[in-house]
Amino acid sequence: MALEWTAEHAAGVLRMPTASDDKYSRGVLGVRTGSERYPGAAVLGVEAAHRTGLGMVRYLGPERPTALVLARRPETVTADGRVQAWLIGSGTDASERRAAETRALRDLLAGEVPVVVDAGALDLVADAPGGAPWRAPVVVTPHDRELARLRDAAGLPAVDLTEPGVDRTAAAVDTARALGVTVLLKGARTVVATPAGVARTVTSPTPWLATAGTGDVLGGILGALVAGAAGAAEAGEEASALDVEALGALAATAAFVHGRAAAAASEARAGGPITALDVAEAVASVIGALLHR
Repeated sequence: MALEWTAEHAAGVLRMPTASDDKYSRGVLGVRTGSERYPGAAVLGVEAAHRTGLGMVRYLGPERPTALVLARRPETVTADGRVQAWLIGSGTDASERRAAETRALRDLLAGEVPVVVDAGALDLVADAPGGAPWRAPVVVTPHDRELARLRDAAGLPAVDLTEPGVDRTAAAVDTARALGVTVLLKGARTVVATPAGVARTVTSPTPWLATAGTGDVLGGILGALVAGAAGAAEAGEEASALDVEALGALAATAAFVHGRAAAAASEARAGGPITALDVAEAVASVIGALLHR
């Protein structure tokens, strides 16, 4: 049985900063996304992360995406350093990934800070040493076809999630259990499942969200929420460090904020079409409204 995530649930996950906060207690997100072929993914994810309200975004990527990120968001730090969560894979292609980048991403998955894994880095998730889950708490953000590939890599039965009547919740749950990660299965009805079998669903409020780049925006929102929660835990505001089960509520909240931002962007255009950047720009207002419920 899946829990439908609501504004009340999302508001309970979000955190209002206080006068005692600094950029580290508010969370620092490290971002390794974008490529020379798909530089816009880096811009969209970084933009969304900033709009979600974390303390700092640290972007590490190729030259062209770096230049575009700084042109759009000059407050972004482009030097290596301390981070409290990672976002990887958006706007990248595993078939074009260099060996050095593969090693770097595997090192992140073998580390201690949480990792949001999207698109071109999803292939690494099922490749944990010895078949055990990666050391880092991991949340993956596949669409239906990507989940099918993850299932195949994990040795799970094939499921065609495009077929009418297929149980997407069950597919997400047993994938999460098999891989030891939280799964955010994107779609008009997003499913979030944890390895313990906890399932949450988020229904999109507008079909205009189905457009290029919005998945990159979702990655930025989720990365920011995870970094913020990790920063709060590090500052001693939470009882323990973030684990993979705690990522479930954060992932559902990210999906909820993403959908509400899309609806707000469309409403501002008389219910008309939107772009991914429109969604990213609406995120801050959605966060503010939820915090003031």
